[in-house]
Amino acid sequence: MNFETINYQVNSGVALLTLNRPDTLNSFNAQMHEEVQQAMKDVRENASIRCLLLTGAGRGFCAGQDLNDRATRGDEGRPDLGATVEKYYNPLIRAIMTLEKPVVCAVNGIAAGAGASIALACDIVLAARSAAFAQVFCKIGLVPDSGGTWNLPRAIGLPRAKGLALLGDKLPAEKAEQWGMVWQCVDDEALLSEATRLAEHLATQPTRGLAETKRLMNEAFSTPLHQQLESEKAAMRTMGYSDDYREGVAAFLEKRKPVFKGQ
Repeated sequence: MNFETINYQVNSGVALLTLNRPDTLNSFNAQMHEEVQQAMKDVRENASIRCLLLTGAGRGFCAGQDLNDRATRGDEGRPDLGATVEKYYNPLIRAIMTLEKPVVCAVNGIAAGAGASIALACDIVLAARSAAFAQVFCKIGLVPDSGGTWNLPRAIGLPRAKGLALLGDKLPAEKAEQWGMVWQCVDDEALLSEATRLAEHLATQPTRGLAETKRLMNEAFSTPLHQQLESEKAAMRTMGYSDDYREGVAAFLEKRKPVFKGQ
């Protein structure tokens, strides 16, 4: 696949998707949305891919929506932003959060607006020490989208989430780690290598079991306890029949490293 606004490559079971509009801090325009959708389709359908690593080129991860994009300017500055969210951002967040494979995000530099929300939708987020997160919607009269109002309060709690969303202040990566927004803050020069190491590890793990864990945790916030227990039971039953479970038990008993095939 040939792309202009993203870089996409697959190696060692890991799909590396790099947002590649560095001159605009990788802000989204219609073309980049469409190219990301194509790449995500391959990630979903390609059985050789067992983990997705998402990052940005240049000095920023993603500054959200490109406000110069004609599709978001509209006639007399009154665009139907709901249509843009429905066509592009909501499908992207659903694609990330329902992907039956783990998603690692390496945040290099600023993650603002929808860029911050996209990072929050990923399963494990590493951030460079120079990175920062900003909910800038309030500065242009909008509300957090791309799952921001859903994921942010769950990550850091409602009071802190409201503070970030209503004030639009930047949250440095080290404080984001302290608040539990990201998994780990790492030195800038080590970010991509550390994220790649983590993604390559996840690509060797029991993919179906990781997918079920991800699904159950995402559903837990809106599921009553009794229903969640039933969902766990059903998932355990299914996973108990899997090849990876048999391999995991055999490796444990034989005191060797398991070789999972994601099945």
